[in-house]
Amino acid sequence: MLTQQTGVLLPAWIDKALPGLSGVASGLTNDLDAVTAGLTLRWSSGATEGAVNSIKKIKRQLYGRAEFDLLRKMILRA
Repeated sequence: MLTQQTGVLLPAWIDKALPGLSGVASGLTNDLDAVTAGLTLRWSSGATEGAVNSIKKIKRQLYGRAEFDLLRKMILRA
């Protein structure tokens, strides 16, 4: 489904592959439109999520150790 972008097949896959994992299946079913769109559409927000993750990592590393100026410089350098 990921490589061929066939998200429309997701409900059948959930019924077949996840009968014992009702929590996972119900979570996927609750957000079925979003999950199907993620498996079907060509665009991705992966680059944005990677940048946000990098900024959060820098922020955690400098917490309580530095002022805003250093945090700003570290983020701009990343």
